[in-house]
Amino acid sequence: MTDACPALTRPAGFSYPAPMKVWVKLLIGSVLGIALGLLLPHENAALVSALAWAESLAIRIGRYALTPILFFSLVIAIYELRQDLRMWGVAFRTIFIIIVSSFLLIGVGLVVVISFPPARIPILIEGQKDAIALNLLTGIQELFPSNAFSALVTDGSYLLPLCVLAFFLGAGLSFDRSYSKPVTALMDSLSRIFFYVSSFFSEILGAAMIVLGAYWAVRFHTAMNADVFLDLVILLGILAFALIFIVIPVCLYTLGPKINPWKQLYGVAAPALAGFFSGDINFTLPILLKQAKDNHGVKRRSNTVSLALFAAFGRAGSAMVAAVSLIVIIKSYSSLGVTTADLLSIAVSAVVISLLLAKHPGDGAYTALAVLCATYGRGFEAGYLILKPIAFYLIAIGTLLDVVIAALGTYAVGKLSGFQEDKEARHFV
Repeated sequence: MTDACPALTRPAGFSYPAPMKVWVKLLIGSVLGIALGLLLPHENAALVSALAWAESLAIRIGRYALTPILFFSLVIAIYELRQDLRMWGVAFRTIFIIIVSSFLLIGVGLVVVISFPPARIPILIEGQKDAIALNLLTGIQELFPSNAFSALVTDGSYLLPLCVLAFFLGAGLSFDRSYSKPVTALMDSLSRIFFYVSSFFSEILGAAMIVLGAYWAVRFHTAMNADVFLDLVILLGILAFALIFIVIPVCLYTLGPKINPWKQLYGVAAPALAGFFSGDINFTLPILLKQAKDNHGVKRRSNTVSLALFAAFGRAGSAMVAAVSLIVIIKSYSSLGVTTADLLSIAVSAVVISLLLAKHPGDGAYTALAVLCATYGRGFEAGYLILKPIAFYLIAIGTLLDVVIAALGTYAVGKLSGFQEDKEARHFV
């Protein structure tokens, strides 16, 4: 007598449920976090401190696999682009989009805030100024450390030294392919391995979004209790909505008549949510790398180079928020109007600052505002402290726009460079 185990058969018409998309997981986590944050006692200092610690941990988890995937992918991307003689074409197209988007967003923001000025904000400056600076000289020195390998040891904040090392290593692999072939294969394998490691962390970030959403909601509720920032909050929210759903889609149409901007915007949903609630461009970078490949169909050799440049230099959204906030500060300080010369000066300064925020992935808009205030002078050097209670909101809006510009700019570069293949929306992650 034998015991036969019946074969497992799938009933006719049965299909396994599709895996939940990343953006849905992040959205659910964000909604749960906001609900939790609104229910928690906002006056409890110990609870707020615990949420701040949990938020820091969540950011660290999001950045965990960033350094290895960016390094190995950038090495291979530089190598492959040099083999194709296409590296400078991709780089220059990316830089062009970065500069144009900076002028466009900042220009639109200044026109809107002048046309629809929010109510004045009472001048309630704290006694001590924050030590906020771009630290450009230090940043330049750190690009070339005494030991090149020390660029690999980073806390995930300042990534330019890592990118410089990856550039030289990728270029070096092209020197003698008979010697570099084993190293090239190793780098390619490590890039693919860490892509899947990074994808795993992207899949579980829904839980981290609960923490981020809760801490965001607590700070938002506290800031809105003052009732003096409401106009600015609404203005920035409407401005961000108009830029994302009107201005940027119009710009995408210029790439060709067959471009569906709404489909491409849908592909940015996950990193946009992550950017808004984290306020950290580096936190969203692993998700951006994933969506660039799986949603927008941009090849690794193009998307890695473009996203690295956008993360370092493409902070148009943060600079726009800073420029708009400076106008509000000026009007809160003085009844004197803002001249056309002042607007041009602020616009140019904001564009330059947007290119210099590589060391500030998690506080771009507020740092840009502090530097803008110092650059503008005339007694406004400490003006940014007026908006310190809503600094997190300024950073959130700025990072949201930075992420959307980076994602769609990378798509545009891939499309123009011939490194993009269309994906069906139902296959988006």
